[in-house]
Amino acid sequence: MAEPQLAVIDVRPGAALESQSGLQMLRPRIYGAWMAPPDGARVAAIVMHPTSNFMGHYLIGPLAERGVCCLGLNSRYMGNDTVLLMERAIQDLGAGVKFLQSQGYDRVVLIGNSGGAALASFYQAQAERLTATHLPDGDPSGLHAADLPPVAGIALCAAHLGRSRLLADWIDPSVTDEHDPLSVDPALDMYDPRHARPYSPAFLARFKGAQQARLQRIEQWVLARLEQLRATPGAPRDQAFVVYRTHADPRCVDLSLDANDRAPGSVWGDARQVNYSANAMGRTTSLTAFLSQWSSRSQADGPTNLAHTTCPKLLLTYTADQSTFPSTRDAWMAAGGSAIRNVDIVGGNHYLAGQPQLVREAADAIAAFCHAL
Repeated sequence: MAEPQLAVIDVRPGAALESQSGLQMLRPRIYGAWMAPPDGARVAAIVMHPTSNFMGHYLIGPLAERGVCCLGLNSRYMGNDTVLLMERAIQDLGAGVKFLQSQGYDRVVLIGNSGGAALASFYQAQAERLTATHLPDGDPSGLHAADLPPVAGIALCAAHLGRSRLLADWIDPSVTDEHDPLSVDPALDMYDPRHARPYSPAFLARFKGAQQARLQRIEQWVLARLEQLRATPGAPRDQAFVVYRTHADPRCVDLSLDANDRAPGSVWGDARQVNYSANAMGRTTSLTAFLSQWSSRSQADGPTNLAHTTCPKLLLTYTADQSTFPSTRDAWMAAGGSAIRNVDIVGGNHYLAGQPQLVREAADAIAAFCHAL
């Protein structure tokens, strides 16, 4: 099997200071790694995440071996989601679809892995019917139907429901001061040993209510601050801020909740350490990026968008995943309706790390899905 080839794809410019690189702002490009099968098959797949570097994705080689060209594509926001707009990320994904079409592939499939699942769903929903003409802050999105050629199918694996749902499930409600990452209300601290596991229904209800209240407070502050900035002559149109402690999902430590085959903890290690870390989900963001990615106004909710797509769909459930659960699978299946089917990858962790046999199982299922389109 040949080595992956580099894909360099020009995309439309976005917002000012979208990158600290002047060259990237003035001549923005996205990059990927792709591998074509030796037999000249005409089906291809793209695996892409809003921010993760997927140029070394574990499916690229195995899918090529199974007759599916696979492109691991990065968005313009690779490695930094501080100013990420989901509307711009699907524009980048569309550029990847066009690239594969220009190489002669007449059937393209989107592989939505992890956070790429909601991205793929948002893309195809907009490709079938463009409604995201404006960003959640009210500015024009700059999206055009020609940017988003529809694809032949969607394969989801270890699929998160979307960034706004993740933050709703993960934000720590025990924070008492948004400017102090050490501030804590012990009554709402899931990591406080005084809260025995399994957690009581009463604690979980208080916890979830406080999570919703904290998110609503942040979102209302974002909207008010954005309005203030844009009403002030000479002020910037956006600003960055920090959201402390964004990894407090009781399912990380209470395995009786949404039970699957997972081990205790987070996909990144000790859940409490991740919660307090300097770099975590949604930690640093701008006002507009918060609205696009993390807020109730986000247009990129995974199941909501998947329900508006008509193409065939495949879901791979990794049964030992520490961040997707049976309820996650059920939400995707309900959204996909009769056009989706599920395949369990039994014992699979979120990244299939150290599980080469399960990588082969996942590649077998996705390749069979692609060839059947």
